[in-house]
Amino acid sequence: MSDDVILRTRSVGKSFFGVQVLTGIDFTVRRGEVHGLVGENGAGKSTLMKILAGVHHADEGTIEFAGERVSFTHPLQAMNAGLVTVFQEFTLLPERTVAQNVFLGREPRRAGLIDNKAMLTRTRELLDELGVAFIDPSARVRSLTVAEQQIVEIVKALSFDARVISMDEPTAALSDREVELLYAIIRTLTARGVAVIYVSHRLKEIFDLCDTITILKDGALVSTDARADLTSEEMVRRMVGRPIHAYFPEPRPGTVVGDARLQLTACGNDFVDDVSLTLRAGEIVGVAGLQGSGRTELVEGVFGVSPFTRGDVRIDGAPVRIASARKGVRAGLALVTEDRKAQGLALSQSILDNALLVVRSVFSRRTRNARREAPGILSSLEISARGVGQEVRYLSGGNQQKVVLAKWLVTRPQIVLFDEPTRGIDVGAKIAVYELMRELATEGKAVLMVSSELPEVIGMSDRILVMRDGELAAELPAGAAEHEVLAAATGTDETAADVIEDPRVETEEDRR
Repeated sequence: MSDDVILRTRSVGKSFFGVQVLTGIDFTVRRGEVHGLVGENGAGKSTLMKILAGVHHADEGTIEFAGERVSFTHPLQAMNAGLVTVFQEFTLLPERTVAQNVFLGREPRRAGLIDNKAMLTRTRELLDELGVAFIDPSARVRSLTVAEQQIVEIVKALSFDARVISMDEPTAALSDREVELLYAIIRTLTARGVAVIYVSHRLKEIFDLCDTITILKDGALVSTDARADLTSEEMVRRMVGRPIHAYFPEPRPGTVVGDARLQLTACGNDFVDDVSLTLRAGEIVGVAGLQGSGRTELVEGVFGVSPFTRGDVRIDGAPVRIASARKGVRAGLALVTEDRKAQGLALSQSILDNALLVVRSVFSRRTRNARREAPGILSSLEISARGVGQEVRYLSGGNQQKVVLAKWLVTRPQIVLFDEPTRGIDVGAKIAVYELMRELATEGKAVLMVSSELPEVIGMSDRILVMRDGELAAELPAGAAEHEVLAAATGTDETAADVIEDPRVETEEDRR
């Protein structure tokens, strides 16, 4: 192993219940680099990470770490060796302090008793090393934001003297400002010689951060390249087997923009004010804006989660008052929420039961017919599962999102509201969601889509609405440039780089 190589796998393979999920994986990580690991859901990324973390044991091949052949049988072995994984689902105890979580099970002792002062001091030192002095080592984890909890996980990794830190979808629940802070922390780590394995479905992050990019597909290695030698178009082609121009599908032939399905006039509540918009049959309207601009609050107001208290709402020309989510469903609305696990699914129930959740609750008399229709809808979404009886918690993120979509399609909505519809899912699943949106538009349904990803908003929208400070700041045509959307979102002509110069400069309101 050369001097700069810290981790290497050779011909690693793994199977579960006779199904081969990894085959012949050669993977090399060097000191001080950010190594991107990409691929669709089911490509084998998580399995490889869990083998490196000691969660699974490889059936074939070898692993070398810091010049020695290793075979971890427990995550603690890998962590003690300096190979630490920060999974998407945090392992922190919310009622304990930051310091207690960092040194959980390894508390420094003095005269046989836990030395709390030493634990707090060492945690403060680790936080200072990352330049995040705003986190209090004595604060309880439940009081921290998601981004701050992620930092605690990274500090915990450093407390093991980590030489390699694997990060699984680290920005899935972060705001733009928090993503920039994570970028800064990663650069601090690599400057110290720590290697970072970075798993993300967000192509921009991969190209922003990574020095090397490894692509997996169907459990096999496709390629490993320096970032400079790989374009986003080529990476997508290798990941999903199709060119990037198919990434955002064009409107389908026969799609006709028709009459107004939804009209808001001077609508408002405690979160948004004076919003007027029209959403027509057959069109997809995107909603952009910075974090906290009122994007989610807008669709929740329309759907009745946070009902509008003023203004006029009309559906198909008729005035309506949507005072609850149940009334929203009865009015022909569907809301695909941002957090599918907490708000969209019953994880311990089957795929079929989840697909029938809304119908059973709101249209109980239609349950029998919906039960007959649901398998066909699930099949059309190409959900990868053993059958409709499989529990949803065992599905990939992309397949879980498809179950959420099926749940709403079964209700036969005429207006579909999407809030971050592709967050945390792979490229292939994203394309499937985009194709579904185009199909809905062709069927004469109206689609309103909230997204924090500007390429998604621009690529999929027939019109773009921009929210700022709880108000509708602008309406832009299809194909508007990113700088135009950002200018409307910020109220300036600055670019994204101008808006966020130092991610660590935060106000108390930002932290809350």
